[in-house]
Amino acid sequence: MKFKRILTFALILTFLATPVLADVVSGEEIISIGADLSKEEKNKILIELGDENAKVIEVTNAEEHEYLGGIIPAEKIGNKALSSAKITTTEPGDGIDVDVSEKITYITEDIYRNALITAGIKDADIVVTAPMNVTGTGALTGIMKAYEELTGQEIPEDVKKVANEELVVTYELGEKVGSTEATKIINEVKVIFAENMPETEEEARDIIINISNEYNVDLSDAQVDQIVNLFMKMKNANVDWDKIAETAEKYSTQAAEYLSTDEGQSFLQSLKAAISSFIDWIASLFR
Repeated sequence: MKFKRILTFALILTFLATPVLADVVSGEEIISIGADLSKEEKNKILIELGDENAKVIEVTNAEEHEYLGGIIPAEKIGNKALSSAKITTTEPGDGIDVDVSEKITYITEDIYRNALITAGIKDADIVVTAPMNVTGTGALTGIMKAYEELTGQEIPEDVKKVANEELVVTYELGEKVGSTEATKIINEVKVIFAENMPETEEEARDIIINISNEYNVDLSDAQVDQIVNLFMKMKNANVDWDKIAETAEKYSTQAAEYLSTDEGQSFLQSLKAAISSFIDWIASLFR
């Protein structure tokens, strides 16, 4: 039962200390803007993002290709950096909130958020936009660059690359099974990896297939291979698995819905005799 695992993992995360980056103050802002926008377009973006006093940096098309090359076709990346973003630091524990303009045609809020969690970014409000319809793939590179500038904390190169790959893999899976289901599958794989890291690709494959079956999603062999490849890279990258707390938080809403069902109530009652006070405390978290 996936929600039993999620509840257990959410409890574990509750006891984890949340590190706070030094010198990061809530409310600090920085704008990452596509280097190939015209002066007029850049001004339009700055007006849209609504802060004339924010620091502005540029992200180039070469930087986009550095992290997306080999993951998606070059023509999908294009030869111009056009998408832009504003990142604003928030209070510790606030998590990541992403607002995506209708001009961004390729990447959704959830896909950005989950890739940013993988990159180790947290406690930030992020707005992604462009002056014309664009895929939005370059915005992730710009957000990570802006975060480094804002916090003074360097994101390891392997983590940047795997975060970009996660963004693309989740999008492509969403094209086949729906964005919501794709996000749920990728997120729960993260939870299971964090709980009990698989030793081999075969173990990873079994995890992915079992989770997709729980969601009644029939993945092709190629799709399973793609997700396995992503997560084995993620396993070998310098990813801080504790920071998937944001993912567990997303699941907590689903857990609350589950606990309100007859099956969820039966689950609670079956355990209550043995660990009554413990279960009462867990249930209170989702009221």
